[in-house]
Amino acid sequence: MIRLCAFADEAGRSLSAQLDALHAHGISLLELRSIDGKDIADFTDAEAYRYKEILDENRIAVHSLGSPLGKVEIADAQKHMEAVRRVCELARIFDTDKIRVFSFFGAYGEAERVKEHLRRMVGIASEYGVRLYHENEKKVYGDTGDRVLELMRDVQGLGFVFDPANYIQCGEPVAPLLDCLFDRTDYFHIKDVCVATDELVPAGEGDGEIPLLIDRIAASGRDAVLTLEPHLKIFDGYAAIDDSQMNHRFRYPTNEASFAAAVNALKALLLEAGYAAQAQKDHTVGWVKR
Repeated sequence: MIRLCAFADEAGRSLSAQLDALHAHGISLLELRSIDGKDIADFTDAEAYRYKEILDENRIAVHSLGSPLGKVEIADAQKHMEAVRRVCELARIFDTDKIRVFSFFGAYGEAERVKEHLRRMVGIASEYGVRLYHENEKKVYGDTGDRVLELMRDVQGLGFVFDPANYIQCGEPVAPLLDCLFDRTDYFHIKDVCVATDELVPAGEGDGEIPLLIDRIAASGRDAVLTLEPHLKIFDGYAAIDDSQMNHRFRYPTNEASFAAAVNALKALLLEAGYAAQAQKDHTVGWVKR
């Protein structure tokens, strides 16, 4: 079964707008990144408890905290550890055992330092019963397949997220990476991009091999979570997350419209692959191969 998740801050700034988008599209899992333009790493306990209560009332579960941990220069990694501890505390409040992380900027020649810091981060997370999941972000150490494989080999306890668009933007074709990384990847971010133009597009319209990914999931028989992180329109708080240029093939009047386009494109691919939406006993929706 496939479950859909989303960075709902791409649909709206406020929690109410994010919930409206998730409900409208039958998505019950949230990768929580920001609310009202405030990054989750900066939430107070009071804010976190209030948001968690609202999420519970709306039957939305936090699948993962989409944290900025590791998205700093390697020179600043040492003083970053208290932030790791703080986000782990927040993960407990939101009742999730998953935190998305990165592997530092300015670190291409610093392999051993990167791995040492990641091991420390993994160790801190384990104290809280939390696991960290590394994303192959552009310009961090683990931005290519070879370096991701290196981290998989050398940093025990670290989980992994596969973002096809990020690999493309690092000059790497996705299909060979799926061959070597699929079985060792814990969950997937759905973002697509065209190689020729570097334009972000809805799933299936670029070179991110999203249909191939869906076929691989079906063939494996595994349960999978696909988290929509489409970046189809500049959204509130984007500059605080990533100050790189975003190029778009399509123009949408609102963030809600761009989010809807992203969800509908992924659902169309699932239908084409023989999946159907099916209500679950816990009132969520899963996509099941027919």
